[in-house]
Amino acid sequence: MKIMPNRMDRGFEMFQQEFEEKALEVLRSGWYVLGNEVRSFEEEFAGYLGAKHCVGLASGLDALWIAFRILNIGEGDEVIVQGNTYIASVMGITINGATPVFVEPDEFYNIDASKIEEKITERTKAILVVHLYGQASNMAPIAALARKYGLRLVEDCAQSHGACFDGQMTGVFGDIGCFSFYPSKNLGAFGDGGAIVTNDDKIAEDVRVFRNYGSEKRYYNKVVGANSRLDELQAALLRVRLSHLKELTQERERLCGNYLQGIENPLIRLPGIREGATSVWHQFVVRCTEREALIKYLNEKEIGTIIHYPIPPHLSEAYQYLGMPRGSLPVTERLADEVLSIPLYNGMTDEEQDYVIQALNAFPGA
Repeated sequence: MKIMPNRMDRGFEMFQQEFEEKALEVLRSGWYVLGNEVRSFEEEFAGYLGAKHCVGLASGLDALWIAFRILNIGEGDEVIVQGNTYIASVMGITINGATPVFVEPDEFYNIDASKIEEKITERTKAILVVHLYGQASNMAPIAALARKYGLRLVEDCAQSHGACFDGQMTGVFGDIGCFSFYPSKNLGAFGDGGAIVTNDDKIAEDVRVFRNYGSEKRYYNKVVGANSRLDELQAALLRVRLSHLKELTQERERLCGNYLQGIENPLIRLPGIREGATSVWHQFVVRCTEREALIKYLNEKEIGTIIHYPIPPHLSEAYQYLGMPRGSLPVTERLADEVLSIPLYNGMTDEEQDYVIQALNAFPGA
């Protein structure tokens, strides 16, 4: 049995008729940019999150760098962010000329709230919280720190659509929540897409202007903006998936519950969930000190895996200028050497999952 680490075709097939009908509706409408579908999705997604505003953008990375641009964070400023995130989180900071200041993760793979305050300097302007792998971060102490020091609070929710901390959805704790709708996300489009959510009227208006060449009215440009618009087709298809997001999340919870109950190999460390937080299980990430042997073993059984992520941003070639050699962030680096995402996708069958569990339990080690 061959099992891929992710399968987006299954998610399509579950609601194929709805997707196809909506796509044809948009194609026949003759309106493809910033129309009724985008407006409707923005209203529906904001309502789902409990946010006042949602502004659709072209990608999750655009959401991140535009967020910091709108907040006037740039050259000479510092932004605190966890070390073990995807590099796009850091790019959102550095595209604007600001400097990332890395904090090690906690046992749940999110930023360690107890390590943030010691990193705050007179140049610190914001905290970027990344809700990694689908689990909400420890937001209460982080929000308190932001208030105490007058810092902007931005959330990277690319993997946490619908995750909650103390009953509140990720994306609405701070000034701005940034979302990606890349096809592999829990709320995925059929191409690139992203959004900014906020409860601040001015931020929302500024983002709406900025995303459309800095234009509030056609051909009248207030600022030098960008071309970053969620298109009508993607917005329409996202509306279909959003209408089913609760059941899709419940399926992932069931699948991951099976993994947590079924995997019993002492060589494989399972993920945990913080009290007060929920996870929407964007990935099911295990740890293994013999990861390369595990990958080879699973490959032989035709079980695909992915490493999220093998190279921490501070060790990437792109950020060598930060001067942070190996050993600078030991917890982050250890995770990069041990984490492994095993197969997880909507539409995964019991037979497929049982095969993965049996294989993992039979892994003998190197």
